[in-house]
Parts: sequence; structure tokens; C-alpha cells
Amino acid sequence: MEPTKQTIVLVDDDRNILTSVQMMLEAEGFIVRTYTDGESALHGLSSRPADLAVLDIKMPRMDGMELLQRLRARSQLPIIFLSSKDEEVDQLMGLRLGADDYITKPFSQRLLLERIRALLRRNEVSRSEAAGVSPTGTMVRGGLSLDETRHQCLWHGRDIQLTVTEFLLVKALAARPGLVKSRDQLIDAAYGENIYVDDRTIDSHIKRVRKKFRQVDEEFNQIETLYGIGYRYKEE
Repeated sequence: MEPTKQTIVLVDDDRNILTSVQMMLEAEGFIVRTYTDGESALHGLSSRPADLAVLDIKMPRMDGMELLQRLRARSQLPIIFLSSKDEEVDQLMGLRLGADDYITKPFSQRLLLERIRALLRRNEVSRSEAAGVSPTGTMVRGGLSLDETRHQCLWHGRDIQLTVTEFLLVKALAARPGLVKSRDQLIDAAYGENIYVDDRTIDSHIKRVRKKFRQVDEEFNQIETLYGIGYRYKEE
């Protein structure tokens, strides 16, 4: 039996980008659906789920930022953000709103393919564990509970909805309380080796993780920043 093909959604108002990336991904064995604006993409994803989405920022009817927020309100769908090199603020904002990764335009199609595959692999690990294929148990650190079999994060019994990238970062930090993790080490933990990610990407993910925990506990301060060095998890 042939393996089930994974579905990628591309959202961009540049039809040349849509066509060329779609052809490349289909040649690699993916099913691809394309949309030219955020509103139609939101409706499409509501009725026909996908395995991963690639979103542009500037689009008509609903831009990538709003689409990202709408999707994150109801789904942990793996998302890669596209932005121009002069839109650094938008890149960081996209990560803070919940994107798992971003790529700047103009981009290499091979780089995009590599990032897509890496993110799908990380998500597939989470799914397989949730299905009981490779259960690894629950990590407990004080009030923190990380259940890898369900991709579930609890803080004093309250559910924290984390994306794939965010979950892997919390897991890497909590695995060794008190031990400082450099940004490079966290990049390897969340993205895998041989994937280049700017240090500020990790900073943005950590800020979003803290925000999520503080929405259920204003006093949460277990993830400490060591300026110029990295981060560490402080057990209660």
C-alpha cells in the first residue's frame, strides 16, 4: 500500500510563486492546494484540513497576520511564514503570533522544501506518539507536565496549547532544570541539526511561550534569560 500523501496549503497573491512552488512540491510527492488571499484560505482550511501551510504576509481581503491569528485560535497546524527581507518586524511578529518558522523572499525552493520536510518530520513524531506508536511517557518538573504521547503541556493542571516548535523548546529546557541552553542548542532541539535559523527566531518563540504560560499564571517565571548566553528552566 502506498503511503498517504501529505497536503500542503500555499497562500500568496503572487500567482507566479504559487505556480512554481506548487509544481516543485507536487514533483516531490505532495498534494498542494493554493489560495490567493487569506479569506479564501481560511474557508478552505475550515472544510479541508491540511498537514502544513505556507503563508505570505501581504495579501488582499485578509493578510497573513490575520490569517495566522485566526488559524492559531483553533488549530496547531504547522505554519511557515513568508516575508520580504525588509519586513523584519513582520517576521518577528509572525513568530510571536504562532508561526513555527519563516523564510524571507526571494527564497530558494530547495530551502523551502527542506524547511517543510523538517517541520513535517517534527509534527509526525508528535502524531505517531499520540497514536501510541512510540510512547515516551510524561515529563514532570514541579507544576509543569509534558505528555509527549498526547503532545500535551499542563501547568498546574491547566492546559497550555503549544505549537510543535514551542513544545520542543519547552521540552529541551525542562529536561535539564538549571542547565543553560544556548540558542544554538535550542535551534537544534526545535529544528534539527543543519537547519539555519536566526537567533532572534528562538527569542520570539520563547516570548510567545512565556505569554501562553502567563495567561494562566501571571507569576510564571520558570524560563530565565541569561543575556548573551541563552535560556534555562528554573524548577519550582
